[in-house]
Amino acid sequence: MERRGGEERRDEESHPRPRAHGGGGGGGGGWPTVDGPLGLAAEESAEHARSFFLWGFALLPFLWAVNCLYFWPVLRSPPSSSPSSFAPIRPYVVRSAIGFAIFVVLLSSWALTFAIGGERLFGPVWNNLVMYNVADKLGLTGWM
Repeated sequence: MERRGGEERRDEESHPRPRAHGGGGGGGGGWPTVDGPLGLAAEESAEHARSFFLWGFALLPFLWAVNCLYFWPVLRSPPSSSPSSFAPIRPYVVRSAIGFAIFVVLLSSWALTFAIGGERLFGPVWNNLVMYNVADKLGLTGWM
């Protein structure tokens, strides 16, 4: 009997945390960050999500991706079933996801335009746009 009680206690100790997403049951509040109870409290999470979102506009759009990944439980839970503690965080995380998606589309289209189009698309201006001939333009290759 003692052994059985020890097993039960060990089982309880091995799963002390609630699930990271707030889904499932109606009552409990899930953790707003992916690292669960080790991460930020719900009060601090709103300020951090807002900071990541605003700094993403400062030509750091990868912070939008960090915001989405760090607050993944907020982004993943549907608004109707998410805990009320997610309400102040959710707009920043959703907007970060939209901003990062737009950034990825723009960056990919720009890269593909240069990779596929090249000199055929840009004509003689292409030689001024590319960076692989900078050393030739500046005369830095003659010493080799």
